[in-house]
This record gives sequence, structure tokens and C-alpha cells, in this order.
Amino acid sequence: MMGTVERPAGDARAAWRVELGRRGEELAARHLENTGLVVLSRNWRSRAGELDLVLTDGRTLVVCEVKTRSGVEYGLPAEAVTPEKRERIRRLAQQWLRDHEVGWCPVRYDVVAVLAPRGQNPSLKHIKGAF
Repeated sequence: MMGTVERPAGDARAAWRVELGRRGEELAARHLENTGLVVLSRNWRSRAGELDLVLTDGRTLVVCEVKTRSGVEYGLPAEAVTPEKRERIRRLAQQWLRDHEVGWCPVRYDVVAVLAPRGQNPSLKHIKGAF
């Protein structure tokens, strides 16, 4: 399980956020693998953006956006996947398919929301077919 991430002040805040996100993605990847999915790509990047996780169950390509938050002051983690972000993820998934020379296959878009409050164990919510 992911340990508690303490929130720093000042210039260390950006590094702390990157580490929080990295830990959330690791937790999400392990959870998805435990459900039988196989990770094909992690943090796949192109000029248009990044896909957090690309997985498969052997029949369906699963594109998963991971959102990690330490609290809900700015909303729940899954609420950060806006309509604009969904559209960008869809375009990136099509590019991933082209770049990996994958012919037509069903694609599912999932969100894994990780809430990691200070001093508590993180919780995870896997939303299959989120968009």
C-alpha cells in the first residue's frame, strides 16, 4: 500500500505533487494488474499529451486516466477529468493505436481516482467505462 505523502510548503510543493501523482499511478497500475489487466504502456507521451496507463484484458484496449488528490478541497479526483481532457485522451488513444500498429479493437476508457489524505491510507476507486 502507498504510504502517506506529507504536503510541503514553498518551492517543494511542485515536487511533492509530482511524487503524489507517481505514487497514485503506481497504486492504480498494481490494482488494475490484480484485476487481470496487462499494462502495455505507462506514461506514453506524444507531442499532443500523455496517456497514464494503456492496458488490455486480451480483447479490449483499456485507456486509464489516473487522478490522485490529497484531499477534496478542489473536488473529487475523478471530477478533474473534464470533457476537454476526455476528448484529448480519446485522440491520444487513436494515436497510440496507430503508433503501435494495432488494427481495430474495442477501446474502453477508465478512470482510477486515488484519494491519499495526509496521515491516512489511500483509497482507490476504479470507474470502468467512465467516458
